[in-house]
Amino acid sequence: MEHEVSTQVKTATAREPIAVSSAPAQEAVFSTGKTNTIIEIDRVDFHYGASKALHDISLKIPEKEVTAFIGPSGCGKSTLLRCFNRMNDLIDHARVTAGEIKIQGTNINASDVDVIELRRRVGMVFQKSNPFPKSIYENIAYGLRIAGVGDRSTLDQTVESSLKGAALWDEVKNRLNESALGLSGGQQQRLCIARAIAVQPQIILMDEPCSALDPIATAKVEELIASLTDRFTIVIVTHNMQQATRCSDQTAFFYLGKLIEFDNTEKIFSNPSQKQTEDYISGRFG
Repeated sequence: MEHEVSTQVKTATAREPIAVSSAPAQEAVFSTGKTNTIIEIDRVDFHYGASKALHDISLKIPEKEVTAFIGPSGCGKSTLLRCFNRMNDLIDHARVTAGEIKIQGTNINASDVDVIELRRRVGMVFQKSNPFPKSIYENIAYGLRIAGVGDRSTLDQTVESSLKGAALWDEVKNRLNESALGLSGGQQQRLCIARAIAVQPQIILMDEPCSALDPIATAKVEELIASLTDRFTIVIVTHNMQQATRCSDQTAFFYLGKLIEFDNTEKIFSNPSQKQTEDYISGRFG
């Protein structure tokens, strides 16, 4: 059934490519050497008004793996994350001022990019869970309805498969018509993940998704993240370095708006190339 559901959803929500880019890919400064790049950041600067928040950022993010962004508060990691689905467009005077961000070869800041379509393909889970003030069922079905899916059978199957994918189905299957606001904090965050995966994005961005959760709820979300990488590329911002070691395949360390180091997570935490990285993960500054 789940295979059939996935096929139906992909058919119902299929879109043309965001744009077509014929320009050759530029070699990024930071890469783990993997060839299946899905996000390529090339010499990106970002400003909030006159304040420069990102300085000459270049890296390649591989497909269907978990990449963690770590670093102290204000280092630019959440700013870069929000660049990937252009959420920063909602902030006055916030803009990419140099360089390019490409997803599957497409410059996502090009004038002809459909931002709504971009955000369908690049879902986001925020630090504070934000379920809609609707039923559990309607929270999951909402994105599909917006995309024009009205068939009840498809909606039912997608709600079930998405909640199963978020490891939440068994906890809520008898409460689908109840308000999502009645769920616990950990359940609400997993509901938000289920809502994100219901429209079959390619990439899921997570901005400190466990910072407001207790250890048990955090463990469930981390297990969920690990289970999703066979279908989705995940980029997670976290202040919790233990979480980065548990969840991610690659880790990028940022400091004062600059990318200091990007490598396999095991290497970053056991044998970093930069002393600044070593000082941060060892607690010498933070």
